[in-house]
Amino acid sequence: MSRDGGNLTPVEIQAAARDLMRAEETRSQIDLISMRFPEMNMDDAYAIQAELVNGKIASGQKVIGWKIGLTSKAMQSALNIDVPDSGVLLDTMRFTNGVTIATGYFIQPRIEAEIAFIMKRDLAGADVTRDDVIAATHYVAPAIEILDTRIFRSDPATGQPRDVCDTISDNAANAGIVLGEERHSIKDIDLRWVGAIVSRNGEVEETGLGAGVLNDPVEGIVWLARRMANYDQRIKAGQVILSGSFVRPIDCPDGSKVEADFGKFGAVGMQFG
Repeated sequence: MSRDGGNLTPVEIQAAARDLMRAEETRSQIDLISMRFPEMNMDDAYAIQAELVNGKIASGQKVIGWKIGLTSKAMQSALNIDVPDSGVLLDTMRFTNGVTIATGYFIQPRIEAEIAFIMKRDLAGADVTRDDVIAATHYVAPAIEILDTRIFRSDPATGQPRDVCDTISDNAANAGIVLGEERHSIKDIDLRWVGAIVSRNGEVEETGLGAGVLNDPVEGIVWLARRMANYDQRIKAGQVILSGSFVRPIDCPDGSKVEADFGKFGAVGMQFG
C-alpha cells in the first residue's frame, strides 16, 4: 500500500490497529484515533485499516470482499467530506439470512440496506468503467450490512464527534453482511430503481432507492476499483462487494428484528438477541 501521503509513523499505525483489534475482542470502545493523532489523514487511516485487516488474516480469517460507505450526500455532509470510503469484508462477518445474533456479540450494532455485487472476474485499474463493472459482475442480490463501532461515536469528555479518519481506520465501521437468497442478472435490471422498505420490529424505519448511491450503485463499484488502483489492490473474482447504503443507519439494540423488503428484488432479515 502506498504511504506517500501519510503523516503517521509505522509504530503509530501499528499501535492504533492493535487498539482496534483489542476493542473488538473485548467489546469495549476506544477513544477517537483522530484526537490522539490530529495530524492524521485518509492515507494514514487506510494504512491503519490495512494493518488491522492483516492482523485478522494472520489469525486465520479470509477476505471475501469489500464494502463501500459514505455514498450518500447526507452522510458525506455529516462528516464534511465529498468522497466515499471503503472497508474489507472477512469470512467471519458473513451471516445467513434470518440469523439471530447472540446478545453482546456486537458493541453498538446498526444496519443498512444495500445491493450486493458478486463478481465473476477480477476488476482493476484506474480507468475502470461502468461497462467493465457490468461485464465483471456475476449477479446482484439484496443485502443487509451490519455496522459496529470500535471507536466512540463522540469523545466522552469533549463531545467531539469521530471523523472520517476514525471510521476508515475502524474498517469503515464494518461488522457483518447478510445476503438474501435472490440472484439477479445485472443486465436485466436498472439498479437505480431498486428500493427497499426497512423495518425494525414491524415498524417502517427507512425507505430508499438505489439511485441514492452515487446516482447508480454501479458507480460505487467503479469508484472502488479506481480507488484500489491507487493502493495496488484489485477486486477479485468471487468476492462480494457491498455497493453502499441508500438508507440511514438504523440502531439495533437487543431484541431488534429487522427486515429489508426489496419487493421483487427479494428480502433479507435478521434479529439481534
